[in-house]
Amino acid sequence: MRVAFVAEVTAQHEDTERTRRLRRIAELLANRGHEITVFCAQWWDGDHGTFEQDDVEYRAVTKDPPGQTPSRRFALSLPGALRRTKPDVIHAATVPKHVLAAKTASKLARAPLVVDWYESPSETIGTSSKSLRMAARTPDEVITPSETIRTRVRELGADGNNVRVIPNNIDMDAIREAQVVEGADIVYSRRLDEDANVESLFLALAEIRDKGWHAVIIGDGPEREGYERQASDLRIDDRVEFTGAQPVEKRIPVFRGAHVYVQTARREAFPTDLLRALACGCVGVVEYHVESSAHELVEQEDRTFRTTSEQELTEALRSAAELPQMTENEEFERYDTDPVLEQYLDCYRDVRDSYGFF
Repeated sequence: MRVAFVAEVTAQHEDTERTRRLRRIAELLANRGHEITVFCAQWWDGDHGTFEQDDVEYRAVTKDPPGQTPSRRFALSLPGALRRTKPDVIHAATVPKHVLAAKTASKLARAPLVVDWYESPSETIGTSSKSLRMAARTPDEVITPSETIRTRVRELGADGNNVRVIPNNIDMDAIREAQVVEGADIVYSRRLDEDANVESLFLALAEIRDKGWHAVIIGDGPEREGYERQASDLRIDDRVEFTGAQPVEKRIPVFRGAHVYVQTARREAFPTDLLRALACGCVGVVEYHVESSAHELVEQEDRTFRTTSEQELTEALRSAAELPQMTENEEFERYDTDPVLEQYLDCYRDVRDSYGFF
Protein backbone atom coordinates (compact mmCIF):
# COMPACT_ATOMS: atom_id res chain seq x y z
CA MET A 1 0.00 0.00 0.00
CA ARG A 2 1.26 3.50 -0.86
CA VAL A 3 0.59 5.88 2.03
CA ALA A 4 1.41 9.57 1.79
CA PHE A 5 1.86 11.33 5.13
CA VAL A 6 1.40 15.11 5.24
CA ALA A 7 3.22 16.90 8.05
CA GLU A 8 5.03 20.17 7.47
CA VAL A 9 6.61 19.76 10.91
CA THR A 10 8.11 16.32 11.56
CA ALA A 11 9.78 14.75 14.57
CA GLN A 12 13.12 15.73 13.02
CA HIS A 13 12.03 19.38 13.26
CA GLU A 14 10.28 19.24 16.63
CA ASP A 15 10.19 16.30 19.01
CA THR A 16 6.66 16.20 20.47
CA GLU A 17 4.11 13.49 21.22
CA ARG A 18 2.22 14.46 18.07
CA THR A 19 5.22 14.33 15.74
CA ARG A 20 6.57 11.16 17.35
CA ARG A 21 3.22 9.43 16.78
CA LEU A 22 3.27 10.12 13.04
CA ARG A 23 6.92 9.15 12.71
CA ARG A 24 6.31 5.93 14.62
CA ILE A 25 3.40 4.78 12.49
CA ALA A 26 5.21 5.73 9.26
CA GLU A 27 8.25 3.67 10.24
CA LEU A 28 6.15 0.71 11.39
CA LEU A 29 4.27 0.67 8.09
CA ALA A 30 7.52 0.89 6.12
CA ASN A 31 8.94 -1.99 8.16
CA ARG A 32 5.90 -4.04 7.08
CA GLY A 33 6.76 -3.44 3.44
CA HIS A 34 4.39 -0.58 2.65
CA GLU A 35 5.57 2.32 0.49
CA ILE A 36 5.67 5.36 2.76
CA THR A 37 6.36 8.96 1.75
CA VAL A 38 6.25 11.90 4.15
CA PHE A 39 5.54 15.29 2.55
CA CYS A 40 7.12 17.89 4.81
CA ALA A 41 9.32 20.96 5.07
CA GLN A 42 12.92 20.02 4.39
CA TRP A 43 14.89 19.12 7.51
CA TRP A 44 17.99 17.52 5.95
CA ASP A 45 21.08 19.23 4.53
CA GLY A 46 21.76 19.55 0.80
CA ASP A 47 19.87 20.49 -2.33
CA HIS A 48 18.23 17.11 -2.95
CA GLY A 49 14.46 17.17 -2.59
CA THR A 50 14.11 13.73 -0.98
CA PHE A 51 15.79 11.92 1.87
CA GLU A 52 15.36 8.34 3.09
CA GLN A 53 15.55 7.40 6.75
CA ASP A 54 14.47 4.11 8.34
CA ASP A 55 12.88 2.99 5.04
CA VAL A 56 10.68 6.10 4.95
CA GLU A 57 11.07 8.59 2.10
CA TYR A 58 10.82 12.24 3.11
CA ARG A 59 9.92 14.64 0.31
CA ALA A 60 10.40 18.40 0.67
CA VAL A 61 7.31 20.38 -0.26
CA THR A 62 9.09 23.54 0.90
CA LYS A 63 12.74 24.13 1.71
CA ASP A 64 12.11 26.84 4.29
CA PRO A 65 12.15 25.74 7.94
CA PRO A 66 8.63 25.72 9.42
CA GLY A 67 7.69 28.77 11.44
CA GLN A 68 5.26 29.35 14.26
CA THR A 69 2.27 29.39 11.89
CA PRO A 70 1.48 26.90 9.11
CA SER A 71 3.12 27.78 5.81
CA ARG A 72 0.84 29.08 3.03
CA ARG A 73 3.46 28.01 0.48
CA PHE A 74 3.34 24.47 1.84
CA ALA A 75 -0.46 24.37 1.42
CA LEU A 76 -0.30 25.74 -2.12
CA SER A 77 2.43 23.29 -3.23
CA LEU A 78 0.95 20.22 -1.58
CA PRO A 79 -1.79 19.17 -4.08
CA GLY A 80 0.59 18.96 -7.02
CA ALA A 81 3.23 17.10 -5.04
CA LEU A 82 0.72 14.54 -3.77
CA ARG A 83 -0.89 14.01 -7.15
CA ARG A 84 2.44 13.00 -8.72
CA THR A 85 2.91 10.30 -6.06
CA LYS A 86 -0.44 8.57 -6.73
CA PRO A 87 -0.97 7.35 -3.12
CA ASP A 88 -3.58 4.82 -2.07
CA VAL A 89 -4.25 6.79 1.13
CA ILE A 90 -3.31 10.27 2.33
CA HIS A 91 -2.64 10.55 6.07
CA ALA A 92 -2.37 14.14 7.30
CA ALA A 93 -1.54 15.82 10.59
CA THR A 94 -4.10 18.25 11.99
CA VAL A 95 -3.22 21.62 10.50
CA PRO A 96 -6.44 23.06 9.05
CA LYS A 97 -4.81 24.82 6.08
CA HIS A 98 -2.96 21.66 5.18
CA VAL A 99 -5.97 19.41 5.74
CA LEU A 100 -7.95 21.45 3.23
CA ALA A 101 -5.04 21.37 0.77
CA ALA A 102 -4.72 17.61 1.29
CA LYS A 103 -8.43 17.23 0.56
CA THR A 104 -7.95 18.99 -2.77
CA ALA A 105 -5.05 16.63 -3.45
CA SER A 106 -7.12 13.61 -2.48
CA LYS A 107 -9.69 14.52 -5.13
CA LEU A 108 -7.00 15.00 -7.76
CA ALA A 109 -5.23 11.77 -6.78
CA ARG A 110 -8.50 9.89 -6.19
CA ALA A 111 -7.27 8.76 -2.79
CA PRO A 112 -9.11 9.02 0.55
CA LEU A 113 -7.94 11.43 3.22
CA VAL A 114 -7.32 10.34 6.82
CA VAL A 115 -6.46 12.97 9.42
CA ASP A 116 -4.66 12.18 12.66
CA TRP A 117 -6.12 14.62 15.20
CA TYR A 118 -3.80 14.18 18.14
CA GLU A 119 -4.32 17.20 20.36
CA SER A 120 -7.40 18.86 21.76
CA PRO A 121 -8.61 21.48 19.25
CA SER A 122 -8.11 24.27 21.75
CA GLU A 123 -4.37 23.63 21.55
CA THR A 124 -4.12 24.19 17.80
CA ILE A 125 -2.18 27.39 17.18
CA GLY A 126 -3.01 30.06 14.64
CA THR A 127 -6.37 28.72 13.49
CA SER A 128 -9.91 30.02 13.68
CA SER A 129 -12.94 28.10 14.88
CA LYS A 130 -14.28 28.09 11.32
CA SER A 131 -11.13 26.48 9.93
CA LEU A 132 -11.15 23.92 12.73
CA ARG A 133 -14.74 22.97 11.94
CA MET A 134 -13.90 22.61 8.27
CA ALA A 135 -10.87 20.46 9.09
CA ALA A 136 -13.03 18.22 11.29
CA ARG A 137 -15.69 17.73 8.59
CA THR A 138 -13.47 17.46 5.53
CA PRO A 139 -11.59 14.13 5.95
CA ASP A 140 -12.96 10.75 4.98
CA GLU A 141 -11.85 9.52 8.41
CA VAL A 142 -10.45 11.16 11.54
CA ILE A 143 -8.19 9.22 13.89
CA THR A 144 -7.80 10.32 17.51
CA PRO A 145 -5.66 8.78 20.28
CA SER A 146 -8.45 8.79 22.86
CA GLU A 147 -12.18 9.16 23.46
CA THR A 148 -11.48 12.54 25.04
CA ILE A 149 -10.09 13.93 21.78
CA ARG A 150 -12.76 12.09 19.78
CA THR A 151 -15.42 13.97 21.73
CA ARG A 152 -13.74 17.31 21.00
CA VAL A 153 -13.61 16.55 17.26
CA ARG A 154 -17.25 15.55 17.20
CA GLU A 155 -18.11 18.82 18.96
CA LEU A 156 -16.58 20.59 15.95
CA GLY A 157 -19.06 18.86 13.67
CA ALA A 158 -17.27 15.70 12.57
CA ASP A 159 -19.55 12.74 11.84
CA GLY A 160 -19.14 10.35 14.76
CA ASN A 161 -19.21 7.39 12.36
CA ASN A 162 -16.09 8.78 10.68
CA VAL A 163 -14.02 9.26 13.84
CA ARG A 164 -12.16 6.30 15.32
CA VAL A 165 -9.83 5.96 18.29
CA ILE A 166 -6.41 4.38 17.77
CA PRO A 167 -4.17 4.59 20.84
CA ASN A 168 -0.43 5.02 20.91
CA ASN A 169 1.39 1.70 20.90
CA ILE A 170 3.99 0.38 23.30
CA ASP A 171 6.73 -2.21 22.81
CA MET A 172 5.91 -5.16 25.05
CA ASP A 173 9.12 -7.00 24.12
CA ALA A 174 11.17 -4.00 25.29
CA ILE A 175 9.28 -4.07 28.58
CA ARG A 176 9.80 -7.81 29.09
CA GLU A 177 13.50 -7.59 28.26
CA ALA A 178 14.28 -4.46 30.28
CA GLN A 179 16.19 -4.62 33.54
CA VAL A 180 14.51 -3.79 36.82
CA VAL A 181 15.89 -0.66 38.48
CA GLU A 182 14.79 -0.59 42.10
CA GLY A 183 14.61 2.42 44.35
CA ALA A 184 11.46 4.27 43.32
CA ASP A 185 8.25 3.52 45.18
CA ILE A 186 6.26 6.19 43.32
CA VAL A 187 7.00 7.55 39.83
CA TYR A 188 5.75 10.53 37.87
CA SER A 189 7.00 11.23 34.33
CA ARG A 190 6.10 14.06 31.97
CA ARG A 191 7.32 17.37 30.62
CA LEU A 192 7.26 19.74 33.57
CA ASP A 193 5.19 22.56 32.12
CA GLU A 194 2.17 24.52 33.39
CA ASP A 195 -0.13 21.53 32.85
CA ALA A 196 2.05 18.98 34.68
CA ASN A 197 0.27 19.58 38.01
CA VAL A 198 2.92 17.84 40.09
CA GLU A 199 1.72 19.89 43.04
CA SER A 200 -1.25 17.55 43.47
CA LEU A 201 1.12 14.62 43.93
CA PHE A 202 3.34 16.57 46.33
CA LEU A 203 0.41 17.56 48.54
CA ALA A 204 -0.67 13.91 48.72
CA LEU A 205 2.86 12.77 49.50
CA ALA A 206 3.10 15.34 52.29
CA GLU A 207 0.01 13.76 53.87
CA ILE A 208 1.73 10.34 54.00
CA ARG A 209 5.14 11.56 55.12
CA ASP A 210 4.87 9.07 57.98
CA LYS A 211 5.21 6.21 55.47
CA GLY A 212 8.51 5.00 54.05
CA TRP A 213 8.36 6.05 50.41
CA HIS A 214 10.76 7.42 47.79
CA ALA A 215 9.35 9.30 44.77
CA VAL A 216 11.03 9.87 41.40
CA ILE A 217 10.02 12.71 39.06
CA ILE A 218 11.19 12.07 35.49
CA GLY A 219 11.09 15.02 33.12
CA ASP A 220 12.25 18.55 32.57
CA GLY A 221 10.65 21.81 31.54
CA PRO A 222 10.01 25.44 32.48
CA GLU A 223 8.27 24.59 35.78
CA ARG A 224 10.94 22.26 37.17
CA GLU A 225 12.50 24.81 39.52
CA GLY A 226 9.07 25.71 40.86
CA TYR A 227 8.29 22.08 41.61
CA GLU A 228 11.65 21.63 43.31
CA ARG A 229 10.81 24.62 45.54
CA GLN A 230 7.39 23.13 46.33
CA ALA A 231 8.98 19.87 47.43
CA SER A 232 11.34 21.85 49.66
CA ASP A 233 8.55 24.00 51.09
CA LEU A 234 6.57 20.85 51.95
CA ARG A 235 9.72 19.33 53.52
CA ILE A 236 9.66 16.24 51.35
CA ASP A 237 12.58 17.19 49.08
CA ASP A 238 14.86 14.64 50.77
CA ARG A 239 12.54 11.88 49.52
CA VAL A 240 11.76 13.28 46.06
CA GLU A 241 14.32 12.74 43.30
CA PHE A 242 14.25 14.83 40.11
CA THR A 243 16.07 12.96 37.33
CA GLY A 244 15.45 15.33 34.43
CA ALA A 245 14.34 14.10 31.01
CA GLN A 246 15.29 10.49 30.28
CA PRO A 247 14.98 8.38 27.10
CA VAL A 248 12.33 5.70 27.10
CA GLU A 249 14.92 2.91 27.39
CA LYS A 250 15.90 4.37 30.77
CA ARG A 251 12.37 5.11 31.94
CA ILE A 252 11.08 1.56 31.44
CA PRO A 253 13.54 -0.07 33.92
CA VAL A 254 12.48 2.52 36.55
CA PHE A 255 8.81 1.73 35.88
CA ARG A 256 9.50 -1.99 36.28
CA GLY A 257 11.10 -1.41 39.64
CA ALA A 258 8.51 1.05 40.92
CA HIS A 259 5.32 0.17 42.75
CA VAL A 260 3.01 3.07 41.84
CA TYR A 261 2.78 5.37 38.84
CA VAL A 262 0.90 8.64 39.38
CA GLN A 263 -0.67 10.73 36.59
CA THR A 264 -1.98 14.14 37.68
CA ALA A 265 -1.47 16.26 34.53
CA ARG A 266 -4.31 18.59 33.61
CA ARG A 267 -3.93 18.06 29.86
CA GLU A 268 -2.92 14.83 28.12
CA ALA A 269 -4.00 13.65 24.67
CA PHE A 270 -2.70 10.16 25.41
CA PRO A 271 -0.55 9.27 28.46
CA THR A 272 1.92 6.88 26.82
CA ASP A 273 4.17 6.67 29.86
CA LEU A 274 1.20 5.77 32.06
CA LEU A 275 0.44 2.94 29.64
CA ARG A 276 4.06 1.78 29.72
CA ALA A 277 4.07 1.88 33.52
CA LEU A 278 0.85 -0.14 33.75
CA ALA A 279 2.36 -2.72 31.39
CA CYS A 280 5.41 -2.75 33.67
CA GLY A 281 3.14 -3.83 36.53
CA CYS A 282 2.81 -0.48 38.30
CA VAL A 283 -0.33 0.34 40.21
CA GLY A 284 -1.88 3.28 38.37
CA VAL A 285 -3.20 6.31 40.24
CA VAL A 286 -4.86 8.91 38.01
CA GLU A 287 -6.28 12.28 38.99
CA TYR A 288 -9.21 13.07 36.70
CA HIS A 289 -9.12 16.22 34.55
CA VAL A 290 -11.55 17.04 31.76
CA GLU A 291 -8.78 17.75 29.23
CA SER A 292 -6.80 14.61 30.04
CA SER A 293 -7.53 11.15 28.66
CA ALA A 294 -5.55 9.37 31.38
CA HIS A 295 -8.68 8.15 33.15
CA GLU A 296 -9.61 6.11 30.06
CA LEU A 297 -6.71 3.74 30.70
CA VAL A 298 -7.75 2.94 34.27
CA GLU A 299 -11.55 2.89 34.21
CA GLN A 300 -11.82 -0.82 33.41
CA GLU A 301 -8.54 -2.07 34.87
CA ASP A 302 -7.60 -3.77 38.12
CA ARG A 303 -4.70 -2.35 40.14
CA THR A 304 -5.73 1.22 39.30
CA PHE A 305 -7.39 4.15 41.04
CA ARG A 306 -9.16 7.21 39.63
CA THR A 307 -9.34 10.23 41.93
CA THR A 308 -11.08 13.60 41.81
CA SER A 309 -9.73 15.33 44.91
CA GLU A 310 -6.55 15.65 46.95
CA GLN A 311 -8.06 13.54 49.72
CA GLU A 312 -8.93 10.75 47.27
CA LEU A 313 -5.43 10.90 45.81
CA THR A 314 -3.92 10.48 49.25
CA GLU A 315 -6.19 7.54 50.06
CA ALA A 316 -5.39 5.95 46.68
CA LEU A 317 -1.67 6.09 47.46
CA ARG A 318 -2.31 4.39 50.80
CA SER A 319 -4.40 1.66 49.15
CA ALA A 320 -1.94 1.19 46.27
CA ALA A 321 0.86 0.46 48.74
CA GLU A 322 -1.06 -2.62 49.92
CA LEU A 323 -1.21 -4.25 46.47
CA PRO A 324 1.45 -6.80 45.46
CA GLN A 325 4.51 -5.79 43.43
CA MET A 326 4.65 -6.72 39.71
CA THR A 327 7.26 -6.15 36.98
CA GLU A 328 4.98 -6.68 33.96
CA ASN A 329 1.29 -6.97 33.19
CA GLU A 330 0.28 -8.98 30.12
CA GLU A 331 -3.21 -7.45 30.21
CA PHE A 332 -1.79 -4.59 28.14
CA GLU A 333 -0.63 -6.80 25.29
CA ARG A 334 -3.44 -5.30 23.17
CA TYR A 335 -1.43 -2.05 23.01
CA ASP A 336 1.62 -3.78 21.55
CA THR A 337 2.98 -2.71 18.18
CA ASP A 338 1.28 -5.28 15.93
CA PRO A 339 -2.28 -4.97 17.30
CA VAL A 340 -2.17 -1.17 17.07
CA LEU A 341 -0.64 -1.24 13.59
CA GLU A 342 -3.46 -3.48 12.42
CA GLN A 343 -5.94 -0.83 13.55
CA TYR A 344 -4.32 1.67 11.19
CA LEU A 345 -4.35 -0.82 8.34
CA ASP A 346 -8.02 -1.59 9.01
CA CYS A 347 -8.73 2.14 8.84
CA TYR A 348 -6.92 2.48 5.51
CA ARG A 349 -8.72 -0.52 4.05
CA ASP A 350 -12.09 0.77 5.23
CA VAL A 351 -11.66 4.22 3.68
CA ARG A 352 -10.30 2.69 0.48
CA ASP A 353 -13.29 0.37 0.21
CA SER A 354 -15.80 3.15 0.83
CA TYR A 355 -14.06 5.97 -1.07
CA GLY A 356 -16.14 7.26 -3.94
CA PHE A 357 -19.07 4.96 -3.14
CA PHE A 358 -21.39 7.93 -2.76
